[in-house]
Amino acid sequence: MSKFVFLNEKLVPEEEAKISVYDHGYLYGDGIFDTMRSYNGTVFRLERHLDRLRANACSLALSLPWSREELAEAVNATIKANNLPDAYIRLSISRGPGPIGIDPRLCPRPTLVVMAKELPGGREEIYTKGMATITLNTRRNPVRCLDPAIKSFNFLNNILAKLELINAGFAEGIMLNYESKVAEGTVSNIFWYCQGALYTPSPEVGILLGITRETVLEIAAKAGLEVRQGAYEVDGLYRAEESFFTNSAGEIMPVTQIDGRIIGGGRPGPITGQLHQDYRDLVARETKS
Repeated sequence: MSKFVFLNEKLVPEEEAKISVYDHGYLYGDGIFDTMRSYNGTVFRLERHLDRLRANACSLALSLPWSREELAEAVNATIKANNLPDAYIRLSISRGPGPIGIDPRLCPRPTLVVMAKELPGGREEIYTKGMATITLNTRRNPVRCLDPAIKSFNFLNNILAKLELINAGFAEGIMLNYESKVAEGTVSNIFWYCQGALYTPSPEVGILLGITRETVLEIAAKAGLEVRQGAYEVDGLYRAEESFFTNSAGEIMPVTQIDGRIIGGGRPGPITGQLHQDYRDLVARETKS
């Protein structure tokens, strides 16, 4: 069965999904994207993902000719066409094709691409056994230079961090900001639990404001957990009783080792487990999956 991609106004077979070599997304990394997950054919918190996408478009002065409803229809059509009720979806919008030159006014219309793929396997072992991670030498872009809260095509900062991870033999790592404060993973946010409180870096540190992160904060508040957001040193992670990464595809992924130090006795902890169960309960209610 052919796979389909939504390109600009319609679905096309994967092999026919082509964009111009003059597209400024390709030439200059001028564009935005968002990633999301569907459950039984319904994207969890699609409206929030589209809110973030439109906010990022405003940050880049990128005018979108598609309404929120049209973007949602493009996402849902892509899921259905590929027969992937449980899928990882990427929605990308570039500045569009135009003459060579960085002036955004050269591009009269942006390019929309929506792709869906099967979720990666192997997650259950992470949920039951946890994962090891390391702190990375590659630092997160400073907010004043290139705000990490903008989910843009310019992903080189994360790619350099990923190359470091590959060389070290780890799947995910912890990026620090230029002041050596804990920021986030290469494709995830990070939390840790210590002495009755749940910690996570604040937006001011320079992080992407993940929808899963936002949902965990909501769940934790409803559960009566004390949540602290701020600028923290790596030593705080080493003292953690529990820790976990969050993103749309992986949900809540326990961390049981950081820089060779064992966290929580080397197995996922009860707070992490309860938050993940509450997260899945919320997903089930909102997507009726």
